[in-house]
Amino acid sequence: MAARRRVGYTAASVFPAATDRFASPSEADRRRYGSPGSYHRSVQSMPKYVVRHGVMRNLGVFSTRGEAYARGMQVMVRTSRGLEVGEVLCEATEHVLASMPEAKGGQILREQNDEDVRELRRLAEQQQREHDVCRHCIAELNLDMHLVDVERIYGGERVIVYYLAEERVDFRQLVKNLAKEFQTRIEMRQIGVRDEAKLLADYGDCGKPVCCNTHLSEMPPVSMRMAKLQKATLDPSKISGRCGRLKCCLRYEYDVYQDLQKDLPPIGAQIITNKGRAQVLAQEILAGQVLVQMEDMRRLVIDAADVLTVVSRGGSRHKPKRQPAELDGGVAQAELPAEEPYQQQPWDEALPPDEG
Repeated sequence: MAARRRVGYTAASVFPAATDRFASPSEADRRRYGSPGSYHRSVQSMPKYVVRHGVMRNLGVFSTRGEAYARGMQVMVRTSRGLEVGEVLCEATEHVLASMPEAKGGQILREQNDEDVRELRRLAEQQQREHDVCRHCIAELNLDMHLVDVERIYGGERVIVYYLAEERVDFRQLVKNLAKEFQTRIEMRQIGVRDEAKLLADYGDCGKPVCCNTHLSEMPPVSMRMAKLQKATLDPSKISGRCGRLKCCLRYEYDVYQDLQKDLPPIGAQIITNKGRAQVLAQEILAGQVLVQMEDMRRLVIDAADVLTVVSRGGSRHKPKRQPAELDGGVAQAELPAEEPYQQQPWDEALPPDEG
């Protein structure tokens, strides 16, 4: 008969909810809640907050032990990277959590105190020295990479090196040298030009802090189509941000412009107004107006409400190809070669026929 193995109960087995949140329950918690189930339910009901942390301004949903925190408070948090300093943004309500489906978790340990402030000043000076050391090592190894920033986690668990590179870089020797110099774990993080601006840029052309360094958690894709729809200047020096790419703010109102444009007849459309028939020449999306040319060649600006009906959508690129049966007369049909019959095109059913 096999001997029974004695099972020892630890904080991780008895209180699994606390382990998942990077903290173990204290003796007072054990006496207060009694069973692990009661402790688990209590932790689930405790308030959670959205906290921004790290030089990349990462966002996460952090649990507490029941304490209340206000917006803007500087707190010490435990993340997957280690002990860090964070800023409380808001309480993690159901509405907020719905917009953060992939938010990482952690726990708020306490509010920042004077000792933490002094330690942060010391870390800032240490990071500057580590930046110089890292730059010297990169030059010594002749690596084709551009050093952007060096971040040391508050708890000293790791040092993160942010860099730019056009191609893949073999930095194995660099990691060995830095680990020997800093006596901690080294993490290399390749970033793009937008992330570089997020780390180093301060103010934009509008006079306010750059969006990527304040409220943006992700970099949305931006295209020239957005600038053209909003009738922004196409001068690259005026629509480019600190990163040299198109400004992120071009996307903020793009969806609104698209929704408003749906209520206007397209450019080139033939319309009927209370003043007669006309052709649309231009759109004033925000004003809800269109510039039209009447049959007597007069040009007027009218409201979208004055458009009685749209006769044709306009534009030759919207017209579907006509099938042989629709051609006028047997001569036109005979001119089509018999060995090359008309092939149905995808846009024949997708686009409405021209009624004009």
